[in-house]
Amino acid sequence: MAGAHATKTSWRLQEFVAHSSNVSCLALGRSSGRLLATGGEDCKVNIWGVNKSNCIMSLTGHNNPVECIQFNSSEEQVAAGSQSGSLRVWDLEAAKILRSLSGHKANITSLDFHPFGDYLASGSMDTNIKVWDVRRKGCVFTYKSHSQAVRYLAFSPDGKWLASAGDDSTIKLWDVTAGKTITEFTAHTAAVNIIQFHPNEYLLASGSSDRTIKLWDLEKFKMIGSSDVETGAVRCVVFDPDGGCLYSGASDSLRVYGWEPDRCFDVVPVGWGKVADMAICHDKLIGLSHQQTNVSSYLVDLTRVKRPGGAVVQPTEPSPKGSTLRRSYERPMTTCSGPQRVKQSSESERRSPSSEDEKEENESAAEIRNADDYHEIFQPRNAISRSPPKPGDLFPAPMEDGDDLYFPSPNTFNSPPPINIIPSSRKEPIGLNVADFRPNSFHKGPEVLGDEEAQSQIKKGHDTMCVMLSSRQKNLEAVKAVWGSGDVKNCLDMAVAMNDRSIVVDLLNIVNLKPESSSELLQSKYESYVQTGCMSLKLILKRFWPLISETLKAPPSLGVDITREERLQKCKACFKQLKNLSNVVKTKADQVGRHGSAFKELQLLLAPLDY
Repeated sequence: MAGAHATKTSWRLQEFVAHSSNVSCLALGRSSGRLLATGGEDCKVNIWGVNKSNCIMSLTGHNNPVECIQFNSSEEQVAAGSQSGSLRVWDLEAAKILRSLSGHKANITSLDFHPFGDYLASGSMDTNIKVWDVRRKGCVFTYKSHSQAVRYLAFSPDGKWLASAGDDSTIKLWDVTAGKTITEFTAHTAAVNIIQFHPNEYLLASGSSDRTIKLWDLEKFKMIGSSDVETGAVRCVVFDPDGGCLYSGASDSLRVYGWEPDRCFDVVPVGWGKVADMAICHDKLIGLSHQQTNVSSYLVDLTRVKRPGGAVVQPTEPSPKGSTLRRSYERPMTTCSGPQRVKQSSESERRSPSSEDEKEENESAAEIRNADDYHEIFQPRNAISRSPPKPGDLFPAPMEDGDDLYFPSPNTFNSPPPINIIPSSRKEPIGLNVADFRPNSFHKGPEVLGDEEAQSQIKKGHDTMCVMLSSRQKNLEAVKAVWGSGDVKNCLDMAVAMNDRSIVVDLLNIVNLKPESSSELLQSKYESYVQTGCMSLKLILKRFWPLISETLKAPPSLGVDITREERLQKCKACFKQLKNLSNVVKTKADQVGRHGSAFKELQLLLAPLDY
């Protein structure tokens, strides 16, 4: 049996029903190799664990078939584009919609997240490329240069460049900071389906429907290699993690290429048909394809594949920087969250979130279908790393003469509908049905629910809520333990690092128990206290005053809206506190020096309170 296991190079891992209608797109998580997202004509996005038979999470909100899908680098977010040109971004750890973006006029055909900042690039059949600031819900750039659909987008590993490939047979390289084209490659003779940056060196690989793979030197901006014509269109390429070779996925085969000189080192037969995506997890290459409602996953044991140097692939660390004559990327040491990463467009070009976007976000939802798998994979980052198991623990090879596939039971699609997120503002009263107050003649004979149906309605989303509350409790216990030691600063740093907004809200509620603390800071004799108080008040005014003002000026709603009444009372309390602080700021605005200028700025920000 050991011999049988050792001789197997590629095999089919599993096949499962992914959607209730045809699957239109899929994407693997690049970091761990453990996550898979599928999009379907049923307008849903489903999240799966590789080699797991049950759907972890189902994301709803799109009203048109999902055409394109992509994880971010940390696999905490997933973006999906539809036939209508709309985009949605979900937070997988929080199990909720994060953003709804619209601006394209046709199908979304390509997506890629910036490796460091909160930015997302999208390409469309309308030939345009848009770069979005996901945090602020705005389009910061629109690139217009392709003459046909933009088929693929990829940010460079350092985040400074964006490469785009289109059905017009061209590849364009964009400077993200300057917002302009750097160069254009035109050697392909058919649509370019895939582009990938080398993990370390200034190299770009491209695969095309002309059945060739080409390599481009990004220092001299010229082609340095081209493969022989393959049997079919090249749909996927991926560099080995150490950058020593390139794997190409075409119809029913995997090829291993080297360059300078060009050479194909190995061809591995794989029955995946038209492969849709590939990723490398330790010493295994995972390939996925879809047909109708089914998704199939395949594995290639890279330890048995020939590569440059005449040796098989061994699990290695990436090549050290400077081991090649070609220039290497310089990655920033910290993550980028500021606007300096992407040059901002003018205010006239920036698109503000519309009420339609807000409505779409409110109609979107994330339903956890497998609480155990969700809790295992989407845990807080401070608790456990989402790194895959050790090599050898994943995907053991089947016997050569045995079946290479197991069929999990088909996934059912009759589970309860997802929980709707309650919006902060709505036109109808919460918890009340207008029909209940009308005469019986208005009713159309509603059916009376039986006991089992009533219990089913009550239990909707129970597993999701249990997972969320359990995670919140564990985070609070961790914060409490550090708080009890007396190290308040580390406690706050830990709470922020958890990336769990509910924990931050709990801490802010503690601060809010003593609202007069802001006034004490502004009148303190210590310079650092005054500086901190000014900065905090400035942030509060910039972020929350528009909401407070809008709520106070809004006309009363019809009927009973408890949520709106609660929000109004909170805004009145905030206004009262800000008014008190305004009096303090006025007495300090005549000071000279740095604090005087800070108080003058605050006085201007507080001026609307007097009107």
